[in-house]
Amino acid sequence: MATKHRNLIVGLAARHKLPAVYNQRAFVAAGGLISYGPDLVDQYRRAAGYGDRILKGRLRELGWTEGRTVAIEYRWAEGRSERFAEIANEFVRLKVEVIVTTGSAADIARKVTSTVPIVFAMSTEPVGIGMVAGLARPGGNVTGLSIQSSELAGKRIEILREVLPGLHRLAIIGNAGSSGSALELGEAEAAARKLGLDVQAMDIRRVQDIAAAFGALKDGMQALYVCPDPLVNANHARINTLALGARLPTMHPFRDFLGTGGFMSYGANTADMFRRAGDYVDKILRGAKPAELPVEQPTKFDLVINAKTAKALGLTVPDTLLARADEVIE
Repeated sequence: MATKHRNLIVGLAARHKLPAVYNQRAFVAAGGLISYGPDLVDQYRRAAGYGDRILKGRLRELGWTEGRTVAIEYRWAEGRSERFAEIANEFVRLKVEVIVTTGSAADIARKVTSTVPIVFAMSTEPVGIGMVAGLARPGGNVTGLSIQSSELAGKRIEILREVLPGLHRLAIIGNAGSSGSALELGEAEAAARKLGLDVQAMDIRRVQDIAAAFGALKDGMQALYVCPDPLVNANHARINTLALGARLPTMHPFRDFLGTGGFMSYGANTADMFRRAGDYVDKILRGAKPAELPVEQPTKFDLVINAKTAKALGLTVPDTLLARADEVIE
């Protein structure tokens, strides 16, 4: 049977190019592209196309070629979160067959439409924020891939302790106003306290809060755990700069945040997640219902260490940890 030409509206257009309906995720920093200065804009443009290429590559493997068997359109939020719902409404008017996006942006789209299938390439806590009813049976019109970020909080802190065996005081930064980030803030704080650490939570809701949060750090903090969300992702370079100034090694969820002076990251392999999102799109375009497609978990996890940052901080990373790392940035 010939493949019908379809309209696929993609919301995860690129790693550092604003996707159509964007939350945080994996790589994109929605608030930063327009709002936070030319350096950040250039950085994102240099990396543009990452998620888009992976998704389209997987779709080609599955028989969906852009311009021939599938029509792909892109929309960008232009750094303004109020655009998310506007774009989702536009997609509904266009009568698209699939919306692909990331994180809690999918939840925004879900509130706009209960009929158009929505695939999230990555989400921190799809059940916790109420986006799906359950992993095995998501229900409704939304499904995709969970990155299990909050569940990895304890593991990340344990890795930090391998480098800092004397770690007793941990700062945790995140946006408690963001549902996914709030869940991870709680998980990280609980994991740290279970290990006997003193914790200082740094809640940021606006860009202006970041410098103020570092200014209010208690004496003796030894490391910084970073919880992802659009605000944090857009400002990871700023956070890393302030952390270096405070002599705090950072633990991030994504490798992409290390190039600006971050120290370590541990989390789901995001390229693999974008690729697997293509499988969901394929199934839906061939007639599957999102409610019948279980939310999948990561199968690949990456540990990345920035040796340059370690040197700048005067840290010695154990050889055993270096040997386990998937990548060491020299």
